[in-house]
Amino acid sequence: MLYIADTNVSIKCGGPEVIMPDGMVYEADNSISSTASTSFHESRSEKWAVSNVGLYVDKIANTTSQVNGTNTPELFKTSRISPGSLRYYGLGLQNGPYIVSLQFAEMLFKDPSTRTWESTGRRVFDIYIQGIRLERDFDISKEAGGVQRAVVRKFHATVSKNYLEIHLLWAGKGTCCIPFEGYYGPSISALSVVSALERMPPPPSETSNTGFIAGIAVVAGIVCFILVCAVFYIQRRGSNVNEEIELLEIGPRPNTFSYAELRTATGNFNPTNKLGEGGFGVVFKGTLLDGRAIAVKDLMVASQQGKSQFIAEIATISAVQHRNLVKLHGFCIKENKRLLVYEYLENKSLDHALFGKIDLHLDWPTRYNICLGTARGLAYLHEESRPRIVHRDVKASNILLDAELCPKISDFGLAKLYDDKKTHISTRVAGTIGYLAPEYAMRGHLTEKADVFGFGVVALEILSGRPNTDNSLDAKKMYLLEWAWTLHENNQSMDLVDPTLTEFDENEVNRVMRVALLCTQGSPMLRPTMSRVVAMLVGDVEVSAVTSKPSYLTDWHYNEITNSFLSKNTQTSTASTSMTDQVPSPVLHIEPILH
Repeated sequence: MLYIADTNVSIKCGGPEVIMPDGMVYEADNSISSTASTSFHESRSEKWAVSNVGLYVDKIANTTSQVNGTNTPELFKTSRISPGSLRYYGLGLQNGPYIVSLQFAEMLFKDPSTRTWESTGRRVFDIYIQGIRLERDFDISKEAGGVQRAVVRKFHATVSKNYLEIHLLWAGKGTCCIPFEGYYGPSISALSVVSALERMPPPPSETSNTGFIAGIAVVAGIVCFILVCAVFYIQRRGSNVNEEIELLEIGPRPNTFSYAELRTATGNFNPTNKLGEGGFGVVFKGTLLDGRAIAVKDLMVASQQGKSQFIAEIATISAVQHRNLVKLHGFCIKENKRLLVYEYLENKSLDHALFGKIDLHLDWPTRYNICLGTARGLAYLHEESRPRIVHRDVKASNILLDAELCPKISDFGLAKLYDDKKTHISTRVAGTIGYLAPEYAMRGHLTEKADVFGFGVVALEILSGRPNTDNSLDAKKMYLLEWAWTLHENNQSMDLVDPTLTEFDENEVNRVMRVALLCTQGSPMLRPTMSRVVAMLVGDVEVSAVTSKPSYLTDWHYNEITNSFLSKNTQTSTASTSMTDQVPSPVLHIEPILH
């Protein structure tokens, strides 16, 4: 039976019971699992418990060597080692302030002066108490001034629910295989938790109340401090309550990752692992403990738009699964941090492959399959997924390529959901000039036909190997759509083909070009659905006749359109929020508010 009456607990980590000269008893903690990498053990006294999580089983290290720097060497003859996460729990403690003493000594590594293999080992971990990190990158031998030397860390903690947690967490730093595989992670020799009130000195005499009054004042001060902190915490958290509820009410949710897990996977979000940066955050490459490569999008949530993007992506991406859509592995919520975890795609984005300076040649069969796969992904979003989804920002940088160069549509942060009864949505424009359908850019009129237009532009880019706008070219070739129509009207469609393509199927090229011109018609009613685009690309149906050049090309010159946009709202050239580095592009990204 557990009695809530204890004001102290002491544990001899990894060893038998030790009774100190002053009468303090360090309870034995020498149980260990020989097979399980995850374990939990509660003491016979029911005053404490210990848990271990890691890739390997936890270990107990023993030493016969003298441990220096301490008057209690018997506490350092053993230590418990965890390869990942080691937690000690104080159970049934009286509420109030406590002093936590953690005692360490590095016993597995040799002294650096020996210049041996074992001397190169480094043990680095973080120390948390009551969920708050109090020590980061704690290195036992560094703090103690060498190996086989004792070091003690003391912390103040508050128990409010008769419970105390001490958490030692390996954050992926230090060495992993010295002296043997699995001998990394946190290590501790002993710990004690003692009520701060019990350690207060007694009054000098029975007739003097000075000490008693001082004690009351200290306790009152601590209580007031705790109350102030509690009020501050409640007020701070209150602003996020609605958002947290909205997130937790999402139907089938993907996996939840801990922030510590993602921090370890990305090397503490090391800049060398940075894949790219977009309007809503930075993307890092990471590797989970099981070896999976991931892309972690660390959203910038300072703006409400960023938070909305997180909720939209969680709700929509987790609801759709298709081989041509980027897979969302999970997400992370920690205070005001919002992170998305995607599959990692080795070959980055289509714009890198087409326009970037990378050694990746796309032959015609590969380009044709990229066109077809992208069309299938959009057809799924428009017609098969529930709810139906309009992407709103279809462009080359939002199409990623896996190891086999299979296309996967990314970045659903700009996706707009709509139910089957609505034929269009009038909304704030969010997209990229050059890919925006006229009705969406001018009036904010959004249907799935806006995505069809964007696909048509991407198809022409795949065909030609150039971006939709290139100011370095002659005026007649500067704008890809205008040049494509000129070549089509003059029966010179093959001149649009990327000159680096030495071999290609003329019938397929002609089919892709005619489909692209259909997709970029001025009226959304004249554009095909994406399912029909797929059917035309594979040859199941004939490509409809392309009758005339769209009015937006005959009525306005692209320079005038661009200048009109720039006079309203100009931003620097930016890339998409896809999980890649961004290449310089003349494309402008704007988000004007249209009424």
